[in-house]
Amino acid sequence: MIRWLDFNDTWLAAEWGHPSDNLGGILATADWLSRKAVAEGKPPLVMRDVLTAMIKAHEIQGCIALENSFNKVGLDHVVLVKVASTAVVSQLLGLKRDQTIAALSLAWVDGQSLRTYRHAPNTGSRKSWAAGDATSRAVRLALMAKLGEMDYPSVLTAKTWGFYDVSFKGHEFKFQRPYGSYVMENVLFKVSYPAEFHAQTAVEAAISVRAKLDGISRTADDIRSITIRTHEACLRIIDKRGPLANPADRDHCVQYMIAIPLLFGRLTAADYEDWIATDPRIDALRAKMECVEVPAFTRDYHDPEKRSIANSLRVELNDGTVIEETVEYPIGHRRRREEGLPLLVEKFKTNLRRRFAEDRQQRILDASRDRARLESMAVNEYVDLYAL
Repeated sequence: MIRWLDFNDTWLAAEWGHPSDNLGGILATADWLSRKAVAEGKPPLVMRDVLTAMIKAHEIQGCIALENSFNKVGLDHVVLVKVASTAVVSQLLGLKRDQTIAALSLAWVDGQSLRTYRHAPNTGSRKSWAAGDATSRAVRLALMAKLGEMDYPSVLTAKTWGFYDVSFKGHEFKFQRPYGSYVMENVLFKVSYPAEFHAQTAVEAAISVRAKLDGISRTADDIRSITIRTHEACLRIIDKRGPLANPADRDHCVQYMIAIPLLFGRLTAADYEDWIATDPRIDALRAKMECVEVPAFTRDYHDPEKRSIANSLRVELNDGTVIEETVEYPIGHRRRREEGLPLLVEKFKTNLRRRFAEDRQQRILDASRDRARLESMAVNEYVDLYAL
């Protein structure tokens, strides 16, 4: 219930993922603890506790992801949701240090999700609930540790049977920086388009190309070829040819996410559904596209000071006209915060309107946008604002 498709933040590094997924375990635990405290005549947790826990979870998941690629060994990034949620929920539950270590060892010793449900030929809807499964599992493991479940001290390093040897090709984890606030400060927000984040700048570029086509009275039918100049991660995850089986397959195909705005001037969640995807012009346009890596884009993607996600489109028309458009930083990037934050607030308002009456919308907005009020608000009272 915490995240679906375009309602999330994103972290891109050696490993990818959505640190806000941890909110599932954090908010559920904090709400339960608060209601239990109130029932016992004790003070509840406040939303500052939730926000602090979120910063910690972002740092744990994000800093491990900076230098350690789980996707390259076939594991899904939700392992980091499980580990980060386990650590932070353990603290919320008041576990002692040895109990927290036990809980974390249980998280690592778990069988980890294979990434196959994010890639052809198995792309499917599990990618929409895998993180919820991981953060809920974290709560269960923390509760088990609180009740005295034993730990596994060499779960990572044990020869033959530890995580490093079994699942990480014998490599130990590497760390670029200590935990602080780097991840939360640099996290990406999916503001404008429900697109896998490595394609966000490609979609922005495609929207711009569409506007230029309109300006010279041309359409997607006039396109001869499209060269997508991109970074290595985009090639590995979302460069897809051939049939796309379902919406989960389509929202992880950069060619599809470019074709839709070129044809229709938009990209919405509905555009991944079958009734849109059966339009023959989409696959015809996809067939004209080729992805190539630009080494400089890949370097800037991994540069901790830049963290760019560049895509460049070179569109050649049948009459020889060439249109080029490059976008280095998506609108949800830290370098575009001034531009992006007002749009993020509007997105919040739009989605509140989809669920709540006007007076409830305003109550949620008033509580959420006043930092001092939000931080001091009881968790259970804030959650109650969202109860229908």
